[in-house]
Amino acid sequence: MPSVEIILSGLASDRATGSLRLGKAGAIYLTDGRVTYAESAAAPRLEDLLAACRGISTHAVRQARQSATEDLRGGEPPFAAPQILGGDRLLAQGLLTRGELEFCVLSTVLDAGYFLLESTGHRPRFRRGERHWLGPHWYFDAAGLLRECKRRKAQLEQTWPSAELDTLPVVPRRRIAAQRVVLSSLQWEVLVGADSTATPADLARKLGRPAYSVLLAVRQLASRGLLRVPEPAAQDPLPRRTRGATEIPAAGTGSLATPASLPGATGDPTDVNLLIRLRNALEALT
Repeated sequence: MPSVEIILSGLASDRATGSLRLGKAGAIYLTDGRVTYAESAAAPRLEDLLAACRGISTHAVRQARQSATEDLRGGEPPFAAPQILGGDRLLAQGLLTRGELEFCVLSTVLDAGYFLLESTGHRPRFRRGERHWLGPHWYFDAAGLLRECKRRKAQLEQTWPSAELDTLPVVPRRRIAAQRVVLSSLQWEVLVGADSTATPADLARKLGRPAYSVLLAVRQLASRGLLRVPEPAAQDPLPRRTRGATEIPAAGTGSLATPASLPGATGDPTDVNLLIRLRNALEALT
């Protein structure tokens, strides 16, 4: 099965209009081959960001969405465009400015796109002509979106090399080695909002922040020793030497001990990867 990246690039080349559905993971909407919106189950919705950052009531957004959805369903395939889509309704009501709406769409698409491009195990389906209720308010070049998602992935790995913290509850340390620390506003919100049960995804919805930004803040906090991190898995003890395990050949025989008589060498890639991750983590803490 081709990856989401390959399918999206093909749709962009064909200048397709519609939605690329990825099962329960979410969907990517395109207009003439350019991405206009994306939504992911792993990231807060646009409604959540508008309510948290812009003070817009969820009721107002729900009404705009319902009206626009009814208009979209009223058309014959390919769905006829309504006179006013959801985003234009919000603008007409003076709930936010066009620049604010575009900024929220930009943040939502970049956030959802990162998780959708990493998703696996879903059968992609393209619904030609389907449009999002919000309408197009920002156009993303597919190749540029893919580059940005790869840059974000590299940034996460450079900050903290393990993805274990991405799905575990965020647990701040009670005591830290440093006498003082300097935090960004988001890092402070994450520490204050962490209750030892909420995962980064939970905190993103609770704080009304993009999920990727919260992930990055969590890894930054971990790299500075402010969060409890999982203990590395215990390694199997090394084999002990026993008397008589290896026979010394007699002088002049010209033979050496057979490999079967020697202790088995360990070259498990898992062990090597763990050592590399521990080294990177220690370097990040210094």
